[in-house]
Amino acid sequence: DFWAMGSEGERVQVLLPEFERQHPGIKVRVQQQPWSAAHEKLLTAHVGGTLPDVFQLGNTWLPEFVALGALAPLDDLLSAEAQADIFPGVLAANRMRGHLYGLPWYVDTRLLFYRADLLQQAGVARTPQTWSEWIDALRRLRAHTGSAPLILPFSEWQTLIALSLQQQAELLRDDGRYGAFKQPAFREAFAFYLRLFDEGLAEVGGELRVGNLYQAFADGRIAMLVSGPWNLGEFERRMPPALRDAWATAPLPAPDGRPFPSLSIAGGASLAISAQSPHPQAARALLQFLSAPEQQLNFYRATGDLPVRKSAWQLGNLQQAARIDAFWQQLQQVQGVPPVPEWERLASLVMRHAERVARGLESQEQALAAIDKETDAMLEKRRWLMERGAP
Repeated sequence: DFWAMGSEGERVQVLLPEFERQHPGIKVRVQQQPWSAAHEKLLTAHVGGTLPDVFQLGNTWLPEFVALGALAPLDDLLSAEAQADIFPGVLAANRMRGHLYGLPWYVDTRLLFYRADLLQQAGVARTPQTWSEWIDALRRLRAHTGSAPLILPFSEWQTLIALSLQQQAELLRDDGRYGAFKQPAFREAFAFYLRLFDEGLAEVGGELRVGNLYQAFADGRIAMLVSGPWNLGEFERRMPPALRDAWATAPLPAPDGRPFPSLSIAGGASLAISAQSPHPQAARALLQFLSAPEQQLNFYRATGDLPVRKSAWQLGNLQQAARIDAFWQQLQQVQGVPPVPEWERLASLVMRHAERVARGLESQEQALAAIDKETDAMLEKRRWLMERGAP
């Protein structure tokens, strides 16, 4: 049994006849699960002892399922050569406690989508590569278009956290026991992020003002956003023919004085095997098949999901394709978030306080102190378990 989420659950099925041809004794039953219910359903299945043999996980969920003892280690699933073929930051995000628990299936990260024509019209000589150049480009765009050019929803934590990783922020200290948000590295990223709102380069609640993002991007009301690979296909479909070549992508700008491209988030989804699977060898065979470069490329063609294997990119010459090439560059520089089960709640907490500062409801100092205090409270159970020898 194989649970896959969203559209991947439907589109992976085109690959399976070849797997079953190669493994005549194995029949794969796919159940498609909606992303909105997948996390709860996986937890319920674990408690009830009914997890499928193989299942898809968002990679920020991995620490939680490792802590529950739900996953079989995959250390010897791939050769050293195959592991070296996976983007290092993505593979590292699937390692916990010295073991590989998730097999990266597809990768995403966040980078700039922008209206190249408007940037040129605004007098920007090149795509911004530093934070200072980014501020300058946004100021010029605002002067040219008359509106805040960047959209930064507070419902999305990835941009702020990517900026903090660029500053080498620790985020959590003492092996994930306490918050580290008052430390200088995060403080710098937090201040830069909020400066974008202070200067009117991004608007609080801007996503509500613009309504349809794609229409606003076409109209020029929004000229830049930080997004992921799923929007490659969306923009290609939704941009009017006259603007088909007017937009582009680029890696995230780096803090001044640091190499470009700098870090972004290691996102995407992984495949895992239940620790209680009655068919571990068949499950391992399926993971090996789906991670093979040719199947990674086939899956990309079926879904638009970016391959985790570098050889799959080279097989399809993806790293030279317009707009996808920026993802190739950015994926060389990605890093995972702290591997704690509480991460999603912690990230929401950070963004809640970022929004309060942007709305003038608290100062940056008050916000950072509150984030650390609330993080420490949220991690109290983790500390209690670790003090008693739980991993």
